[in-house]
Amino acid sequence: MTDPQAPLGPRALAGPRALAGTVAMITGAGSGMGAEFARRLAADGATVVINDVNPTAAAVVAAEVGGDTAIFDVSDSGAFDAEVDKAVTRFGRLDILINNAGFAPPMDDERVQRAVANQMLRMEGRMSDLIPPDHTVDLSDHDWDRMLKVHLYGTFYGTRAALRHMTPARSGAIVNVSSILGLRPMAGPLHYATAKAGIIALTKSVGQEVAAFGVRVNAVCPGWIDTPLLAPMDPTIMAALVMAIPSGRMGQPQEVAQLVRFLAGPESSYCNGEIFSISAGLS
Repeated sequence: MTDPQAPLGPRALAGPRALAGTVAMITGAGSGMGAEFARRLAADGATVVINDVNPTAAAVVAAEVGGDTAIFDVSDSGAFDAEVDKAVTRFGRLDILINNAGFAPPMDDERVQRAVANQMLRMEGRMSDLIPPDHTVDLSDHDWDRMLKVHLYGTFYGTRAALRHMTPARSGAIVNVSSILGLRPMAGPLHYATAKAGIIALTKSVGQEVAAFGVRVNAVCPGWIDTPLLAPMDPTIMAALVMAIPSGRMGQPQEVAQLVRFLAGPESSYCNGEIFSISAGLS
């Protein structure tokens, strides 16, 4: 027997302007995947608030999608609270939050060369000649803290700020951007992998908490996506990564945006606390 209170199915809800009348905030949306998320949601009618620490980049994307800007660092909980409240005051609601802001660990040329040399030694079977990479012992407190503050704390701060409005409204969708490295950590960027794995746990826990109140919390785990974050990567390392991808290519931000749009919209009404990998088979 059909529950008259159950949400309408995707066929009834889907459409070219399915997000008309909704308000979304996207962090780190001044470039890369975040900017593409903004374009995708705006194309379906959402009013989008563009967050970034770079006011010029945020303004360019906001002008393109006809949205607004919110300039703040996501690791500042007070600023996050204030900007979410400001958006709700201006637009009367907040329907979608996409916690996307983040950064990649900086490249270290010497460490890259060491990794390449070690790989050659492995191929020759010279395990006793391997040079310790020392990723863990060389990681500073500052770099560890900053990575977790932006990625994990920032996601928590945004989720908490949004829920203060979404839970009373009994409606809303939060999409957290984790990473394939949160599912399958690799040696090296341990602080990045730890932060992204924490986002997965946060998503599952909060999703269970708020499911009965009409709010959905899900996460996406992109694989290797062609964005400015990867621009500094050593070409040799990049080539090795691409060779490991079953499809033989990196993903495009537009491809991730399609999944984010699904999770932000009514079509994903039965998704909550779910973790969606988009990695061409790497996960």
